[in-house]
Amino acid sequence: MMLRHAAVVIATLLISGMISTADEPKGSPAGRLAHMVALPDDLKWGDAPPVLPPGSKLAVLAGDPTKEGPFTIRLMAPDGYMIPAHWHPTDENVTVISGSFGVGLGDKFDKDKVRFLPPGSYVRLTKEERHFAVMKGETVVQVHGTGPFTLNYVNPADDPTKKAK
Repeated sequence: MMLRHAAVVIATLLISGMISTADEPKGSPAGRLAHMVALPDDLKWGDAPPVLPPGSKLAVLAGDPTKEGPFTIRLMAPDGYMIPAHWHPTDENVTVISGSFGVGLGDKFDKDKVRFLPPGSYVRLTKEERHFAVMKGETVVQVHGTGPFTLNYVNPADDPTKKAK
């Protein structure tokens, strides 16, 4: 149920234009993958899906993370932003673009297990590997993988979509 909910939320945001991909190059045949360049100012940032804690922004660079197939997204989060322990049903590949991305392995957040990665760093988290994240300074990470990409909290109480408004 949680997987379906996350996929529906991301799909809705994509369709509504709140989160959209960089513009397809001029003259590209419709429906065909083509050369694409996305400069930082080209990215269309929108609020991240509600399955993530509030306060982050997301931009889709390529593909659709809610569907089968490859995708690339960027997440921008403020200093101190935390994502509680969670897992994904597919591998997650993260490249740090700016700021400092802290990642740790385990079923609950443990500051002693956090390793902060500077810009240029890369981490691959295998499917179903329990992990958590925290940002130091405003941080931008690029995530790529194969969809559908969903987030499942180890502790369901950490899921922002389940919290009382």
